[in-house]
Amino acid sequence: MEIKKMFIDGCWVESISGKTRNTINPSNGEVLAVVTEGDVDDARLAIAAAKKSFYVTREWRDTDAQTRGDMLLKIADEMDKVRDELARIDTLNHGKPLREAEADVDDAIHCFRYYSSLIKAPHGGVYEVNEGFGKMHSYTIHEPVGVCAQITPWNYPLLMGVWKLAPAIAAGNSIVFKPSSNCVLSCIRLFEIFEKVGMPKGSVNLVLGAGSTIGNELAENKDVDMITFTGSTEVGQSIMRAAAGNVKKIGLELGGKSPNVIFADADLEGAVEWAMLGIFLNQGEICSAGSRIIIEESIKDKFVRRLAERANAITIGNPLENPDMGPLVTESHMNKVLDYIQKGIDEGATLVCGGYRYTEGECAKGYYVRPTVFDNCTDDMTIVKEEIFGPVVTVQTFKTEQEAIDMANNTEYGLAGAVFTSDGARALRVIKEIRAGITWINCYNPCFNEAPWGGYKKSGIGRELGIHGLEEYQEIKQININLNPGVVGWYEH
Repeated sequence: MEIKKMFIDGCWVESISGKTRNTINPSNGEVLAVVTEGDVDDARLAIAAAKKSFYVTREWRDTDAQTRGDMLLKIADEMDKVRDELARIDTLNHGKPLREAEADVDDAIHCFRYYSSLIKAPHGGVYEVNEGFGKMHSYTIHEPVGVCAQITPWNYPLLMGVWKLAPAIAAGNSIVFKPSSNCVLSCIRLFEIFEKVGMPKGSVNLVLGAGSTIGNELAENKDVDMITFTGSTEVGQSIMRAAAGNVKKIGLELGGKSPNVIFADADLEGAVEWAMLGIFLNQGEICSAGSRIIIEESIKDKFVRRLAERANAITIGNPLENPDMGPLVTESHMNKVLDYIQKGIDEGATLVCGGYRYTEGECAKGYYVRPTVFDNCTDDMTIVKEEIFGPVVTVQTFKTEQEAIDMANNTEYGLAGAVFTSDGARALRVIKEIRAGITWINCYNPCFNEAPWGGYKKSGIGRELGIHGLEEYQEIKQININLNPGVVGWYEH
């Protein structure tokens, strides 16, 4: 089987050590591809290439915004040509149903097109200043940060990569990109597109390998001007500590344990459907998943019965055939999710449905878990406090609006949250009190390239997407001009 390679300084290369890693198809446990496995030395080569690209050759950095925008459109057009291939790669590598992978590719294509237009829009500002130092003119410009290292997770292999790559490239930075070692194949294909459209040598570099080695080097290395990471809070904290060496700019999108608050006056069927989407989309492997249902006591039993009916009807199978749910990403992650389910049982939660590995028919060798609902949960339970990152949802009840708000905010995370009610004033009142960066009213999970994405508390620092996502990869320079050169006259002789 051909070894999939890294892309460093404009060339496809194997790791210096010669090590490789097998990429597994989670639907059947079979080897999907063999990928080169880099380490610190490979990361340093990629960093050196990006540094030379930005500070010495400067080809991409000095390219005007119009030309950069045109290049992003070329990338989007090439992705569009291989849309079906990219979607199939993510389905085979990650396990998500094909229709979900197709939607991811479409979003990724739009993301490049969005930032292509955004960088051509006016930016910066002009300010009136006092004339204590003479006739002065002050304005700001936006400049690229420099060498940007980017580390992405496995749950949205292509899309999460594009969320970081598109704005960083649009801003004129040079990139060292490291995807999760579990899901690298669609990112490799994307870098083949970068090569095809003619991105300058060293401006985009792809390194492959374990986050514990390469990720730490990217965070510590003083030639890296910025690092962004999407993943667990624990790893994000370690990156923050490592990045302190040169006080590099940092962006973190971390874990979540997001509340889905449902009042008695909500449309029950609609709330059930959105709750399903909130927790079972992408097999629940979503940082913003609505994993904590907090529902008014009077309608809880009816809601849980309907949710269980719908969860039991979910189809599971070969993700290429578009079931409702595919397998979890790896065997080890499946076992982690199953361990959490057992903890929920041991700690006294009521298992309403699911809760086991699914092995029927063609799923026998894959990493499938039935969608799981726990009732009668309390704040002190592990399944309520910790991020599970799988198709597991907990149900708790409240009696008053303030109790609902307090329960929603009783978490160290603050990524997402939702409110379901037919009372518009209550909806706005409660959603403003929920300490989270991404919120919904009477829906769950829609996200848009045009709007910022990120969290409060231990869910991260900074924002992705929208104009905020571009500004993350820019520095702001203030320029002050003396329009009347000469003696300042600020002191008396």
